[in-house]
Amino acid sequence: MSLNAERSYKMKLRDVENAFKYRRIPYPKRSVELIALLAISCTFFLFMHTNKLNSRLKEMEVKLQPSEFSALGLTGNHISGHDAGKHDDINTLHGTYQYLKSTGQILQLSPDKLNNTPKAEIDVLFFNRVPKTGSMQLIELMRQLGKVHDYEVEKDPQRGGVIPILEPAEESDMIDNIVNLEDGSVFASHVNFLNFTKHEQPRPIYINMVRDPVERVISWYYYIRAPWVFVPGRRRNNREMPNPKWVNTEYDQCVTSGEKVCTYIENSLLEHVGDHRRQTLFFCGHNEFQCTPFNGRLPLQLAKMNVEREYSVVGTWEHTNETLAVLEAYVPRYFADASKMYYSGLHVDKQNVNPMKPHISQDILDRVRRNFTREIEFYQFCRQRLHKQYLAIKLNDLKRVDKTLARLSEAKDMATYN
Repeated sequence: MSLNAERSYKMKLRDVENAFKYRRIPYPKRSVELIALLAISCTFFLFMHTNKLNSRLKEMEVKLQPSEFSALGLTGNHISGHDAGKHDDINTLHGTYQYLKSTGQILQLSPDKLNNTPKAEIDVLFFNRVPKTGSMQLIELMRQLGKVHDYEVEKDPQRGGVIPILEPAEESDMIDNIVNLEDGSVFASHVNFLNFTKHEQPRPIYINMVRDPVERVISWYYYIRAPWVFVPGRRRNNREMPNPKWVNTEYDQCVTSGEKVCTYIENSLLEHVGDHRRQTLFFCGHNEFQCTPFNGRLPLQLAKMNVEREYSVVGTWEHTNETLAVLEAYVPRYFADASKMYYSGLHVDKQNVNPMKPHISQDILDRVRRNFTREIEFYQFCRQRLHKQYLAIKLNDLKRVDKTLARLSEAKDMATYN
């Protein structure tokens, strides 16, 4: 075969290959539409199935949170000996439960007696939030719940910072502003307890959050030294950059060197160092002489009294599930389905978390705690009250799983009947 003939043959062969390679196979128009419809249907059903699975996973996530029974050391129909030894402290849920059961007080618990919400005279929720207790986390939860339950959350901007003590006229003005809010409103502000009754105004629904007082002070210490906090604050208020020594001094060093901000003297008045060491102050009020003495006996008693008489719920993120359950049960208008909402994703997105906060040595913690005895007592008081509120709403469930409690209840019923 000549060279030209061979080249012609190869070209023809290539043309045949291309004809098969790029050939178009005609399909009926209806077949194309059917395939497209089938593809869309499959995509839709896959989306629906994925969405359903996602919802189920979220429900399971809530259910798989540590239950009240595991927290109480209850397994089946008995108290787990392994857990019981770990939770004898009366400040834990298990310890509170065991103490109340041993004294017979457990059967006297009643949600109606422990709930101050019915005392409210206006449909306004007042959250006088304590700094560094996770208050922004609760505000975000309420904002999401507000979309479901039809209420708005108003957060006091407080551009001048937290004002520890209000003058009587300022307190009266703030109370007037809260009273004039629309029904179904939430007002959140870093402010001490406001006594509406004293100012002859209708009472709102009070709630708040607390935290271990020493952990709270340490958290604040590092929070205000975080660059993403003090740099915007400097620009906003036209201040100079802080001293590098102030920024870089660790809390341990601050305590051991005896700096004023890390020195805690009992009954001392306001130090004006901005460390918010007085958690009781937010529950005591605005009387400077009664409420500001640090770690004092009178501020402690006044704070306890106000919590007991006025607050529907004082929770803590250190007992997340209990706090959410109690809020749901005692303030349902604003917190129905709070647990479900929280565990749908909010629990992952923590607010104002400081990754720069280091580990503090136990020696330093113990040293500081010795100066926070009454602040710690108040915190434990709030925890015990939360435990009681929680146990009150779970009492019937507990009777079903704890035979000892069931027998105690039967004995009480028989004694009452006889």
